[in-house]
Amino acid sequence: MDEEYNGNGVLKLTSAFSNCLIQYHCKRRVITVHETVSQLEAVEGMERGKMAIAVREYDAKTDRSAAEAVDRMCEVGTSGKPSLCMDLLGDPLSRVRHSPAYLMLVAETTGPVKEIVGVVRGSVKVIACGRNNPRQGGGGTMKSRTPVYTKVGYVLGLRVLPSHRRIGVGLELVSRMEDWFREKGADYAYMATEKGNAASLRLFTGRCGYTKFRTPSILVHPVFAHRLPLPRCAVVLRLPPAYAEAIYRRRFSATEFFPRDIDAVLANPLSVATLLAVPAGCATVERWSGAEAFLAAPPESWAMASVWDSGGVFQLEVRGASRLRRAAAAATRAADRAAPWLRIPSVPDLFRPFRAWFLYGIGGEGPEAAAMAAAVWRVAHNGAMGVAAVVAAEVAETEPLRQGIPRWRRLSVAEDVWCVKRLAEEYSDGAVGDWTKSAPGSSIFVDPREL
Repeated sequence: MDEEYNGNGVLKLTSAFSNCLIQYHCKRRVITVHETVSQLEAVEGMERGKMAIAVREYDAKTDRSAAEAVDRMCEVGTSGKPSLCMDLLGDPLSRVRHSPAYLMLVAETTGPVKEIVGVVRGSVKVIACGRNNPRQGGGGTMKSRTPVYTKVGYVLGLRVLPSHRRIGVGLELVSRMEDWFREKGADYAYMATEKGNAASLRLFTGRCGYTKFRTPSILVHPVFAHRLPLPRCAVVLRLPPAYAEAIYRRRFSATEFFPRDIDAVLANPLSVATLLAVPAGCATVERWSGAEAFLAAPPESWAMASVWDSGGVFQLEVRGASRLRRAAAAATRAADRAAPWLRIPSVPDLFRPFRAWFLYGIGGEGPEAAAMAAAVWRVAHNGAMGVAAVVAAEVAETEPLRQGIPRWRRLSVAEDVWCVKRLAEEYSDGAVGDWTKSAPGSSIFVDPREL
């Protein structure tokens, strides 16, 4: 942020507010606005006197404790109501560390006593943003289309202390992160937030030039104390990473946000397994001859998904719940453990730090694909017992396999808002044009490295 003081003790804040100038003398404040910016109405964070903010790269050796403090003080939640809190396990970089390129920035006050008042993380990768239509034949199916790739930057983990909000700190952090995206050759930047996070949406869509792009749903289901029976109509196979990569690239590489380095995702130690469900009694069950043979003659219906253990990146905890809610949840667990044959839906202990398993790369084909996806989900649930408290997935509004993924409404997010911004002056591929104006597809690929 470019800030300067004149000889009369006046603070000029130029970079953060574009054509706006804030001037104040001691306790008397004079505000001159050349553009309508409602955020200037509150500048309590500057009442302490002369203040300037510098944005720089995060230094793990000196900044860890201060960055963790900012994260803790900015936990999302409503006072007096239960809220979901995240523990990054002592590593502020954990949410981006598994990405191919990443950066963390901090906003720090200058002067004799320095204080970190804001942080932001970002990552850069190559993803699919559309597909080329086949030149001849093929009928326009996904099988016959090739993906169009683009490089994108992802903004996440933006936090600003309450005492320093609405004075341009968040705007400057995002702006500096976008500069790094451009240096890395990114054509677009995007971010994700909940529909109810009005402050975040105002910043990104109102001030940073982002537009609402996609609205997937986060489907969350608790892990019960009893095993779930598998449907007799399906058999679930565990695929080695090489076979999983081959199927993903051949069938789903044109899905929006599909990462070109899917091999690195599958090879990551946090990627627990890739599960493939096929009809019982089909040739695939009788003899597995490899991914190429499967793709050459797939069964009529099938589905697959991979499992990511997000507990290696962060842990979650529900805070602020009443004693009555805690006691009721504990009673369901006790009943489920005492009589597992009754299959009582029980609430896991979400009031202490817990792990979550995440299903990604959900896809399939055929009239019974949703039923096959349900079989995959049940195997993931049973595998999570004793390890994770919930199994989650994020899918597009029109995802064909959505009905095969169970969820509890109280734990899920009906509408997660993804916003996008074009950074490059020219389009990376004429087949897609301006991706920000493209219509959504039926599916979306959610990279587990960026939860």
